[in-house]
Amino acid sequence: MEETAPTAKQYDEPPFTKRILVTGGAGFIGSHVVIYLAKHYPDYYIVNLDSLDYCSCVRNVHSAISSCGSEHETQNSTENAEEEEEDEVCERLRGSFCEPGDDLSDEYLNTLPKNYKFIHGSITGADLVGYILKTERIDTIMHFAAQSHVDNSFGNSIEFNEVYGEGRPDSTPMTEDHVLEPTNPYAATKAGAEFLVKTYHRSFGLPTIITRSNNVYGPHQYPEKLIPKFINQILRDRPVTIHGDGKHTRNYLYISDVVAAFDLILHEGKVGEVYNIGGEQELSNKEVTIDLLDIMKPHLVGAEKAKMITHVEDRPFNDHRYIIDATKIRRLGWKEKVPWREGLRKTVKWCCRYGHRFTNVDHALEPHPIAFKKSYKINLP
Repeated sequence: MEETAPTAKQYDEPPFTKRILVTGGAGFIGSHVVIYLAKHYPDYYIVNLDSLDYCSCVRNVHSAISSCGSEHETQNSTENAEEEEEDEVCERLRGSFCEPGDDLSDEYLNTLPKNYKFIHGSITGADLVGYILKTERIDTIMHFAAQSHVDNSFGNSIEFNEVYGEGRPDSTPMTEDHVLEPTNPYAATKAGAEFLVKTYHRSFGLPTIITRSNNVYGPHQYPEKLIPKFINQILRDRPVTIHGDGKHTRNYLYISDVVAAFDLILHEGKVGEVYNIGGEQELSNKEVTIDLLDIMKPHLVGAEKAKMITHVEDRPFNDHRYIIDATKIRRLGWKEKVPWREGLRKTVKWCCRYGHRFTNVDHALEPHPIAFKKSYKINLP
């Protein structure tokens, strides 16, 4: 699908109470937000703008929302229904390919809900974005569009806890008022983008809310990130490649908990504020590896399990720890619900079942993959 301008056709539809533009809505976090909004708010109009880079897969969205509003949908939980709907839709399309930019069939497009629209295009196209804002009468923007790979992620939109800088073993959790002290260029660009957003709010009254989250994991994540990368290495019977001694720790949040936080902030968040989205599941890279092997290779013990782990050269600089205080968002009513092991099992299940949607991922499974920009084909189940 080429960069396409919206039409006036949707104006014949009943009025929507909110009209939301989601940028990067075919990527990891953005896709889950789009699915959640389309399923839970039929009176909201959702426009999904995505450039369909190598780590995006619009099929992750469309196969999950194609039955929104049907009797089948209302009688199933969101997560279970998503799996069943994906199986049903993908069975019809089995054997075909989704090249980023290809049109979907009319039959398939007709299964999508009327409160949803996908536009293939980039946020760097100012004319396109301006046209969408005007013709679609957008009143809310949820900005997720970013380069996924660290080496490409200058200008990443959704803030992560790197902007605070490295936390020491004895550090107390960092609140939203903590001074930003990024320790690498990647994090510094995030902090810089945040300051730019703040100036537009303070100088021009632009209504903005900023979030900073822990490491997010779950289905739809491209395998250049630690958890899906390790899962894919294990699936291929390749040793898991841990950077350094494996003692670096991160707090992990399952994707549905993060989406719930965005939903709460969208409706209850205060304009001009910053919200940390943080969990309490702090694990080292070595602990993550052991837990994955326990789930995927439970028969391996002792030396056999040890053979599945390889320590490789660490990054030039690798922050040992990040830790944030999420008291502020908890006061709004948010709490982490998905336990670590449960979320990990769900992620493994999705990677085993649908992970082949991302083809030609071998470059991402190398110990130190290089920045990658080419768009590959996305293979349907």
